[in-house]
Amino acid sequence: MAPFTNRVVETNGLRLALRDEGRGPAVVLLHGFPELAYSWRHQVPALAAAGFRVLAPDQRGYGGSDRPADVTAYDIHHLTADLAGLLDAVGIERAVVVGHDWGGLVGWMMPLLHPARVAGVVGVNTPFFPRAAAPPVQLLRQLFGDNHYIVHFQQPGVADAALARDPRRVFTQLMRRAVSPKAASVALAATGMRNLVQLVEADDALGEPLLAEDELAVYVAAFERTGFTGGINWYRNMDRNWATTPELAGATVGVPALMVTAEWDPVLTPRMAEGMEAWVPDLETRMIPRCGHWTQQEKPAELNAILLDWLARRFA
Repeated sequence: MAPFTNRVVETNGLRLALRDEGRGPAVVLLHGFPELAYSWRHQVPALAAAGFRVLAPDQRGYGGSDRPADVTAYDIHHLTADLAGLLDAVGIERAVVVGHDWGGLVGWMMPLLHPARVAGVVGVNTPFFPRAAAPPVQLLRQLFGDNHYIVHFQQPGVADAALARDPRRVFTQLMRRAVSPKAASVALAATGMRNLVQLVEADDALGEPLLAEDELAVYVAAFERTGFTGGINWYRNMDRNWATTPELAGATVGVPALMVTAEWDPVLTPRMAEGMEAWVPDLETRMIPRCGHWTQQEKPAELNAILLDWLARRFA
């Protein structure tokens, strides 16, 4: 188990390592790629101290949790069923689900696939995406070519092996503080689009390193043990997720929701969240200025204040 998690629960046929802290209305924190429950280390104590029960799992394929071998075991049906089973395992009927990056995609799907288990949803950087007109990877390939990182991830074993060669470099290169969109545009014009492996292996990197040495050590130790295949397999199910959820075309989110955007996130830009009200009627939106992709680690005080304000008004 990673140092941050404090128990293991059985759910949906596998074991999830979990940080379980506090008492009160339940809040589930879902990390993204390549992260861990540890990514929420600044939020868990703040939310617990404010009177909430906080559950932060290493999700399927990550950290101290099980890593099934079958690629299809990482589709959206398994990922959301894990969370419903997690609530069963700890005796909770409904929870507010907070998700960042890939955890946000799972979070927004929870009220659509398991509506009885969700009291509210928060997207951190990740907006609600309505069902696309065609398979997502197919669209990304048409728009950006084969070197887009998600398209590149579809090749079995390729990115997995390249990233696993040096996990320390993965996190020193990727987890960095934000730079302005102008600086990012200048860099993109100079280098062209890079897939994730190319970003990691490049001699240059934008922004200052985000993690202190002790924080970096947690990620490095976890991914040296597990590798990256579990997390990459989430991406390998994107078209499968689309194909197996035709009933979600036009679906709306029927619970209170909060969208927290990060002004300088180059991947999940604030502009992507525009117009969400059409599918998320009860929505509040807040933006954290001069913040990049790793919001809960780069601007923890700002995110905590936004979460605590909304949770107190809607669920305390």
